[in-house]
Amino acid sequence: MTDTTSTAVLRRHAEHQYAEELHELRRTDRRQRPDHWELSPWAVVTYLLGGRLDNGFEVSPKYIGARRLMEIAVATLATDRGLLLFGVPGTAKSWVSEHLAAAISNDSTLLIQGTAGTGEEQLRYGWNYAELLAHGPSEKALVPSPLMNAMRTGRIARIEELTRIPADVQDSLITVLSEKTLPVPELGSEVQAVRGFSVIATANNRDKGVNELSSALKRRFNTVILPVPSSEAEELSIVVKRVAEMGRALDLPAEPPALREVKRVVQIFRELRNGQTEDGKTKLKSPSGTLSTAEAISVVSNGMALAGHFGDGVVGAPDLASGLLGAVIKDPVQDAVVWKEYLETVVKERGDWKDLYRAFRDHG
Repeated sequence: MTDTTSTAVLRRHAEHQYAEELHELRRTDRRQRPDHWELSPWAVVTYLLGGRLDNGFEVSPKYIGARRLMEIAVATLATDRGLLLFGVPGTAKSWVSEHLAAAISNDSTLLIQGTAGTGEEQLRYGWNYAELLAHGPSEKALVPSPLMNAMRTGRIARIEELTRIPADVQDSLITVLSEKTLPVPELGSEVQAVRGFSVIATANNRDKGVNELSSALKRRFNTVILPVPSSEAEELSIVVKRVAEMGRALDLPAEPPALREVKRVVQIFRELRNGQTEDGKTKLKSPSGTLSTAEAISVVSNGMALAGHFGDGVVGAPDLASGLLGAVIKDPVQDAVVWKEYLETVVKERGDWKDLYRAFRDHG
């Protein structure tokens, strides 16, 4: 695995971006580690949730939410069961999956991205057809999948969007998860999983084009449901943290947005998502989209780019308006009606939101 630290890389893997924290945790961790784990389960949770180590080193939080959920997830991976991170889009499933693999295996790259076109060979193994035609089936002709490599080395394999993979392909995981072996009938052999191997899969049931998991496959996973942030303060802290990180990573020429601007974006998302205003006095219609925390982060980051490259570097209402409209109005007919009602009955009536109302009106 190449440790790419060049500033030209758009997004660094978690094990590279947080290499110093992982190093300090490994150096100070005295607790028992499962075979082939880089850290103890306690240290993995500390890496995810943040905290101060005995030597005073401060570990930054990667996940803001219930500690117990992360403890259950890590404890699952210390057993022989796979972990299924389940939730609506934007609840940090992929983020948590990547950081779990980085902390446990120091390698988050053994990844299979699930799509409608994902075939069984991408989960199991494929073949180098030139070698296959020249010499027939052999180890040299075999092209291992990330899952097979994880089994051989005792690492974590990640499967993103498991429910987007066709059902018959999904079920090819059953033998791997239950028997911890991957048969290769063409070679009359098998790959047996080394201790430390496990699978982290993510799934949601809100997007179109999902394939329900079979009962047999569900039983092979321990499911942890990642919820939408329970409070505005929690969601606000997530957005502020991630936007600051993205601004630094992308070197955006804008100041981090004022807390007031971020809070307004988060409040709009939460009110439309929950179907009522923050004070509970006004019922609202909800748009067709999920309005996730991840989308709120995207809206604010886009506002920073607009302010930095085409404005004075200070994020204001006009910089946020276009991103907010794009996030809310997914269906140009249904969502436009929902948004117009919210704009006229809520945004317009808030005295300190006049600038935001004008920005939306100017945007059309």
